[in-house]
Amino acid sequence: MKKLMCLLAGIVLLAGTVTAQKLKEAQVPAAVKAAFAKHFPGVNVKWEKEDAKYEAGFHQNGKEMSALFDANGTLTETEVAIKIAELPAAVHQYIQKNHPGVKIKEASKITLADGTIHYEAEVNGQDLIFDTAGNFIKAVKA
Repeated sequence: MKKLMCLLAGIVLLAGTVTAQKLKEAQVPAAVKAAFAKHFPGVNVKWEKEDAKYEAGFHQNGKEMSALFDANGTLTETEVAIKIAELPAAVHQYIQKNHPGVKIKEASKITLADGTIHYEAEVNGQDLIFDTAGNFIKAVKA
């Protein structure tokens, strides 16, 4: 019985932490689809809902990208996959110091709506977010 309760508690905890859900195009507000088409014309897209925002996953110019929109169609950020070697040196140093022996799984460059650039390194199931100088900002569940 104790094992069953632990298993159920784990499932509930896991379900509560998963926030992105795949969407069919019909489930995406018209304003969001129109804004995406304006920013990224002629691109095939896969949609997800992440909290209250809509995430468009797509490929453009041979790069894997995503764009995040609010329900009104305002673009809040874009993200492009980069090579791990393209992360600032300070990011690599931070990870070596704070996560010794762990390899970076994926890397990306995030551009916020105001033009601010952040870098993301996926490590141990977490996305570690850094500023352009490689200073650690926060960790979020991948």
